[in-house]
Amino acid sequence: MTEKINGDSSSGEYDGKAHTEEHDVRNHSVAHSSNRRGSLTVAERARRNANAKLANPLAGYSHAELKNMGATFVKNYQIGDEEDIRAFELGACLAQDPTKYNTVQGLQADEVEVLRNEFASRWSQPKLLYLVIILCSTCAAVQGMDETVVNGAQIFYTTQFGIDGKSSRATWLTGLCNSAPYLCCAFIGCWLTVPFNNLFGRRGTIFITCCFSALACFWQGFTNTWWHLFIARFALGFGIGPKSATVPIYAAECTPPGIRGALVMQWQMWTAFGIMLGYVSDLVFLNVTDPAPHVHGLNWRLMLSSAMLPALVVIAFVFMCPESPRWYMSQGRHYKAYQSMVRLRFNRVQAARDLFYMHTLLEAENELSFKGQNKLLELVTIPRNRRALIGSEIVMFMQQFCGVNVIAYYSSQIFLDADLPITSALSASLGFGIINFVFAIPAIYTIDTFGRRNLLLTTFPLMSLFLFFTGFSFYIPDETHHTARVACIALGIYLFGIVYSPGEGPVPFTYSAEAYPLYIRPLGMSLATATTWFFNFVLSITYPSLQTAFTPQGAFGWYAGWNIVGFVLVLLFLPETKGKTLEELDQVFGMPTHAHAAYGLRQVPYFFKRYLLRKHVEPERLYELDKGGESGEMGYDHDAERGM
Repeated sequence: MTEKINGDSSSGEYDGKAHTEEHDVRNHSVAHSSNRRGSLTVAERARRNANAKLANPLAGYSHAELKNMGATFVKNYQIGDEEDIRAFELGACLAQDPTKYNTVQGLQADEVEVLRNEFASRWSQPKLLYLVIILCSTCAAVQGMDETVVNGAQIFYTTQFGIDGKSSRATWLTGLCNSAPYLCCAFIGCWLTVPFNNLFGRRGTIFITCCFSALACFWQGFTNTWWHLFIARFALGFGIGPKSATVPIYAAECTPPGIRGALVMQWQMWTAFGIMLGYVSDLVFLNVTDPAPHVHGLNWRLMLSSAMLPALVVIAFVFMCPESPRWYMSQGRHYKAYQSMVRLRFNRVQAARDLFYMHTLLEAENELSFKGQNKLLELVTIPRNRRALIGSEIVMFMQQFCGVNVIAYYSSQIFLDADLPITSALSASLGFGIINFVFAIPAIYTIDTFGRRNLLLTTFPLMSLFLFFTGFSFYIPDETHHTARVACIALGIYLFGIVYSPGEGPVPFTYSAEAYPLYIRPLGMSLATATTWFFNFVLSITYPSLQTAFTPQGAFGWYAGWNIVGFVLVLLFLPETKGKTLEELDQVFGMPTHAHAAYGLRQVPYFFKRYLLRKHVEPERLYELDKGGESGEMGYDHDAERGM
């Protein structure tokens, strides 16, 4: 999400006057950026103007003009009566800047009170909106549980299907069965998001994908060969892929600006909760015995099938929630959009404000669309877009190759390799699930406090350290120091989970959602989502063979090494996006790649001098941010209005 800037310093860059010649020299990039501004091509200026227009299409209008626009909107689309005309006249004025409700004439006392509470007590919302929040949270839990019930089930089904052991065939087939949903997500599921949403709406897509999830989970419980299980799990990808993209969009489109960012961020937290539930399910059904001679492996079948339960909960009440008003608008059903928005707000003025803003933003987008231009080609050929693409792909790739899903999918087998009994191994896995969930909660705060880049630069070295620690712990002799060996392996995995949760957990999707310009953001997000699912597939299919070839020590060392690579990539190629308006992001990503890489290298000696040697060293100010566009955001989160 794009956020209103707070001050003029990016995260990790501090205010201060340049009082040394060295500092003046290092700030050469500021002058360079100013000179570049005068040399923009006509196409670049057009795109920047379009982005500024999309930032707030109502900027510059007087209240009288806005009232007339609101009334015309009601009459053109035959939305309601005189009361609705009044609501849209006032709503249009509020839509220009929701924070300046005191300047709008004609509001009643109760309406002013509601508008004030949006900012003073932002979690005071209508009950139906909380039902939407519960729906989205349950969908996230479906996602997490779908991913991790296989952790315990694979201990048993590999033996039953004859793919246990350390042979090349066994390890690759185990990895193939476990990774099947992510193969489907990467190549089919993610790309069904747009057609599903266009045909069935947000609620319909959620309903259909949860039906896919429930049926595929139920199907897994009746498989009798490895290839049958592969097909069932591949079908599960049709439920995971479109749902993972649709639910955050639905949440953003239904919620008011004040809580939109926090609610969308909770997707990661409740996915972590679902991951924890998957481990709980593995433990609950561990000791279930086969009831008859012809029934084999009832325990692992129940483990895999149990993931259908939260999906059934979603199916049961998804249509109790209203459809996304923004989706109705995109279909030309303005009256239905207004009815839906009224149900999600305290009063008609609130509903009219948010609906009118959606309408004007969609109109501006259609007016400023770049007809005849290939957006996929522009993603690569335009330097500003290409740098956003590089940053997005780095964080999405590293979300998988930091090694977290090795633990999420194979932790029980890892603990078994450490000579723990099955019950203890599953219990230790549950410990990781609890840590992953608990430490995902403060991430809602830390991501906007410390910045995306700073979090990654801090957590990547720590994740590498803890993975090295975990791998080297396997060298501890089991015969003489069994307890110490198991304790160190568990400690390394738990510490890894603690530092992953506030860093590579929430940052990738947040960063990808705000890095791209608005006109190309849907395409960028589709590519980002497909990237993370593809490398999820690569990681989960290769780990069993990797562990056999490298041993646990080498396998953990492999991913520890990738965390070092991730640190270097972030240091050199990942600009900070926290607290930047859309116009400022154009400047941030307008910085040449080699200039930002050089800046990243200069940060290394700065860090040692300031934080280790405790010297007073002035920080480098990389960007010169214009203040003219600061008001462009007007308190709105534009991802939501455009459906990301």
